[in-house]
Amino acid sequence: MTISSIMTTALSGMQTQQTRLTEAAANIAGSGPGAATQTGAEISLANEMRDVMSAETGFKANAMVFETGADLWDVLMSIKRD
Repeated sequence: MTISSIMTTALSGMQTQQTRLTEAAANIAGSGPGAATQTGAEISLANEMRDVMSAETGFKANAMVFETGADLWDVLMSIKRD
């Protein structure tokens, strides 16, 4: 696996977590007494907050992988051949 593919995978993971967070935020914003989803099920704020925290953790993990890949890339670019 190459550094660029690792960074691409991490970026994809960050985008996935951003989508999860956006969906949870929309559910929280649209919740309230008597609010329901399109399927008619009531929204559980506890579940939505769990999703928010999980998305945050997943995003941070992917961001750390991306930063590590960027650091490795910088090191490789700084190596001079004799």
